[in-house]
Parts: sequence; structure tokens; C-alpha cells
Amino acid sequence: MTKLIIDGKEIEVPAEYTLIQACEAAGAEIPRFCYHERLSIAGNCRMCLVEVKGSPKPIASCAWGVRDCRPGPNGEPPEINTRTPMVKKAREGVMEFLLINHPLDCPICDQGGECDLQDQAMGYGVDTSRFAENKRAVEDKYIGALVKTSMNRCIQCTRCVRFTTEVCGVPEMGATGRGEDMEITTYLESALTSELQGNLVDICPVGALTSKPYAFAARPWELGKTQSIDVMDGVGSAIRVDTRGREVMRILPRINEAVNEEWISDKTRHIVDGLRTQRLDRPYIRENGKLRAASWPEAFAAINAKAGRLDGKRIGAIAGDLASVEDMYALKELLAKFGSHNLAVEGGAAFDPALGRASYIFNPTIAGIDQADAFLIIGSNPRKEAAVLNARIRKRWRTGQMKVGVIGEKAELTYGYEYLGAGTDTLSDLVAGKQSFADVLKNAKHPIVLVGAAATSRHDGAAVLAQAAKLAAGIGAIKDGWNGFGVLQTAASRVGALDIGFVPGGKGLTAEQMGTFGTIDVLFSLGADDSKIADGTFVVYIGTHGDKGAHRADVILPGAAYTEKSGIYVNTEGRVQMANRAGFPPGDAREDWAIVRALSDALGKTLPFDSLSALRQQLFKAYPHLMRLDQIEAGGGIDALAAKGGKVETAPFKSPVSDYYLTNPIARASAVMAECSRLASGKIMTAAE
Repeated sequence: MTKLIIDGKEIEVPAEYTLIQACEAAGAEIPRFCYHERLSIAGNCRMCLVEVKGSPKPIASCAWGVRDCRPGPNGEPPEINTRTPMVKKAREGVMEFLLINHPLDCPICDQGGECDLQDQAMGYGVDTSRFAENKRAVEDKYIGALVKTSMNRCIQCTRCVRFTTEVCGVPEMGATGRGEDMEITTYLESALTSELQGNLVDICPVGALTSKPYAFAARPWELGKTQSIDVMDGVGSAIRVDTRGREVMRILPRINEAVNEEWISDKTRHIVDGLRTQRLDRPYIRENGKLRAASWPEAFAAINAKAGRLDGKRIGAIAGDLASVEDMYALKELLAKFGSHNLAVEGGAAFDPALGRASYIFNPTIAGIDQADAFLIIGSNPRKEAAVLNARIRKRWRTGQMKVGVIGEKAELTYGYEYLGAGTDTLSDLVAGKQSFADVLKNAKHPIVLVGAAATSRHDGAAVLAQAAKLAAGIGAIKDGWNGFGVLQTAASRVGALDIGFVPGGKGLTAEQMGTFGTIDVLFSLGADDSKIADGTFVVYIGTHGDKGAHRADVILPGAAYTEKSGIYVNTEGRVQMANRAGFPPGDAREDWAIVRALSDALGKTLPFDSLSALRQQLFKAYPHLMRLDQIEAGGGIDALAAKGGKVETAPFKSPVSDYYLTNPIARASAVMAECSRLASGKIMTAAE
């Protein structure tokens, strides 16, 4: 630790701190534009100037290290002042220069009310300008469907350049020209290809980069703000949902160091228009092959006519990717009243909760990636399955302290890796120690073995999982204080479903078996849009959008989207999180658990709860770990999983995520996601085309 005197206050800070960090630790406020805690230091805006005693001029605190400060003549600690007349004058001068070419766009700028330049001009600027010359004009650039450019406002802080290069791993932005002619651009003026590009809007300190889909939609002070959790993938990123009236206007990230730091994926941010379109807002019944609008009593009567007297073995339920724990618990209890064990969650066939919780969660934790020194990816493309987690892997890889190996498809990840092979043969060789990467894993202190959807979604998924667990145990990835075996779940509902036992029990049928002709008569589909269901099965669909599941349904019961209900979700690392209600469902749509409760009455199988709090009381009694929000319940099960064995097929791993932007009903209803999908597939390349 190093002693400093900042504004007359003596503090101790780590020697590796920069002066800007030391000043903030002392409680001093330092303005800045180019400096960002998660990006490299550029030192090119000069707004963070401070006075160091003995220095003839102010210095940029972001680029000056604490260890570079010289002590006083008698060995006294270095003195830094942040509020002297010299500092005030220097900052006013810098602000005056920054505003020379800045247009007076504040009344029509989307950043208005959330603009760092606006705030700092008020706090540190002067009320007049001495420059009467013409302002510089810069042409706007096309950089894709998500980010709108207004380059006249750019102050060339280069945050966007550093973000795309360092965090996204896609160095597509940069500066051309010098001095007065310098411009920030994508060089060839084509769309950015990163799944994290929406974060550019958050880190831009002026209005040069703003959200294209949200342009001119609302002002920040008009919006209600609700803290919630994202459900577009299994990461469970912390988000803020901004609403005006009943309508969701935008989604922004919240800082959560343990999960998403301060980034969110483009799908998380921009599926907002999908929440409004193709919504189911009333019940429907299929008659003579066509759906017709119906009342709730009519819909319940139609279900009762089919399911009321059926044996439990002929009834089943499948939960989709976006179902909350409460919804699945209510449906599980309803099927228990029928005596049915035919329960399944989409994509969950390979997992057996009876083996223990550690067999299906990401045990090293997302924050634990920062400690890893060897990383093996089996059957996964983290860039498509969990873009934020992929950024975390890249962050660790950039330190040079972690080697990455991949078994599966050759994908364009955002970091260098050693390609080991395409399928289970390579995995078997690793287990047997025939691959050189096995030594890398064995010699690592904190190795991680990540198993993804391409491995677990296959028919032999359980056997592949067992083989991966055997490898993790063999290389010493499971020891005191470290569990390096992790499963990357792609769906927000899956870990919660496995936690509450929403899986085939006893002789219960799997999702694939329930979809086969003649196995069951009535199927309750809780937003399960990606399951193939044979003709002849009466399908009751509880969901939000007119998607694939609704097209197959015989009765549609309109549910609530994740922004329209309070619900518990468990992320891929097993962290229990709560999504809060920001708005209300449209029309006659209701929360899914309430639909199941009302349906139980109509079927004569009344469930013993009348409110969400009563349901949660029962849920927490049965599964106590679900009441401990933001905590991870550790569990055993790796040894049992490794011992399970099983026969694996030789076919190469193939990712089930064919299109990152269109993985669920909300995303498929979004015009913005459709355009992103077309751009990603190469059908649209530039603005001109």
C-alpha cells in the first residue's frame, strides 16, 4: 500500500492504482470522458486533470500511476489536489476545447438527460465560448441495425474503439485521419458483427452513438424503472426495464460483478419490440381445424372435456425456455393431482437431478472464470449460447494466464484456442490422456471443463456428460475449494426446472416420448415452442406469442411475459434470482401460475394456493434453497455422474443454436432481431445494399 495526501486527506491505496482511482477512493469526484474502469487507458480527453504538488502543470490522473508519484523533499507522502484554481482553470479550458465543434443538439439528442458531456459541461465548464469559427462537420456512419450514429457529436474519446477491440474481441472500429480530419469509423462502413454492440450506446459519453430502435421514443425522466433479470439465455444478466405506462420502452444493464459486470447481449437489450407484437391476449379454441377466440370458461370447459376423466399416464407437460420456477411448480402440482409423472423441460433430457445439483450447473461460477488457467469447451459455442459469459472468458484469456481448448464445431470465438477435435472420439482420447491438452489441464491449478448444448442436446447427451465429468475428475478439476466441472445451460428455465424435479419421475415419459404418436392424449405446453408433438395429441398451450407452439395448440391460454410477472429464475451457475414485474399482460392474458390455478378448479383438482405468496410458501418449504436470492447452493453429484458411464455415438457435436437472434418466441416476434439475423447471415451487408 502507498500513502498519499489527497485534498489534505491522507489515505493508503494499492501501488498499482492510478491517480483517478486513488482520488475516488479518497472521495474526490474526477470528471472523465475517455477513462472507463473496464477498458484500457487512452488518456486522450484530458478532462481528469489534477494538480500534483511540485509539478509545473496539471497531469491526467487516469494515465498517472500512484507508484509514479514522487515523495516530498523530506520523504512526506505525495500531495494531490483536485479543487485548486489551477485544476479548475485547466478543466474549463479542456471543456471549452471539447465544445468547439460540438453541435447544439441537446433538445433533439437521444442522450439528453443521460449525457456525460451535458452533466460535466454544467459542473466544470464555463458559460461562454471564445470560438466563432465554423464547426467541423462529419458524415454519419452506418454500423448496423442497433447503433445509430451522429458523428458531429463525437469527441473522439475512443471508448467505442477500445470496447469493440478489447471486450467484444471484434476489432471493427477505429480512427482514420489525423488532427482535424480524424474520424471514428468501421473502415468499410459495414455492420458490426458483435453480439454485445448495444453496449456502445451505454459507454459513449456523448450522443454520437445512440440506440437506433429506441431513437426518439421517450425521454429518461418519463420512464418508470424496474430492476429485473434477463431470461434470453442461461446467464441471468441483471437488467433494468424502463416502461412508460403499460409499455416496455427499453432494457438497460445493471451492474452485477458476479454475473454480467455491466454488459448485456444485444438480444437481451433489443427484444423490446417483440414484447408488443404477435401477442396472445385472449384464449382460443381450435374448431374444425381453425382457431377461434373464446372466453376463459369456454377454454377451461374444452380442456375439461378432454382431460377431466383421463388416467394420469395419458397426460403430460413440457416447459419451455422462458418459464419461471413458480409456473413450473404450479403445473407440476396439477399433474401430481392426476397422478402423472410425465414432466419434462425442453433441452433437459440429458440431466438427472437425482445425481446432485453439481451435475447440471456451472460449478466454477461465472466470476470463477477470472481464476481459471486452463479452459476446455466441449460441444459449445459460448459466443452464441451466452455472449456475456463469452466476454468473461475473453477477459481472462487476454491476461495470457489461461489456455483454451475446444472440442466441437470450429467457431469464430473472440479469443484464440487450440482446436482439439469435432466429437466424442477426441473427448475419449482426452480422458485416456492421449491428447497434449490433457497435460495442460492436469498442470493447471484451476482448470474448467465446460459442457455445452451441442453435447447435452444429443440422444447420448447423458453419456457425453458422464464422460466429461470423468475427465474433470481425472485431471483434478474437482478438489477442495474448486469445482471445475460446469454445464452451460442455454435456457433461463432449465436449472430451476431441474431443481424442483420437473423431470420424468418413475416411469414418466421424456419430452421426446411425449411428442411421439399415441403415447399421451393431453399435453400441457408451458411455452414449449420448440418441441415436436405428434398429431392426435390434444395440446393446451400456455404462452405469450403466436409462435410455433400456438400454431400446434388445440386450446391457447394467454400468459404473461417475463417483464409482466414476478418470477424466480435460476441461472446456469445455480444462482437464484428474482425477475420483477415492470408492466401488465395485454388483454385477457394472465400470469401462468394463476392460469394453472384457475384451470385446476375447472378440472376438479383444486390446488392449495390462491396467491403468489402462498405458492411461494409451499415452494420454499419443498425447496428451501430457492428462497435464498442471489446465492448459489452448492451440491455434489460429479462422482456419481462420472461413474454413470453410457455409450456415446461418434457423430461430431453440432450446436442446436442455429440462429443466435431467433432462439425464443419473443425474439422471433421482434423486427429488430429479424434484421440482425439477416445481417448476421450475410443477406444484408451495407447501408447501400
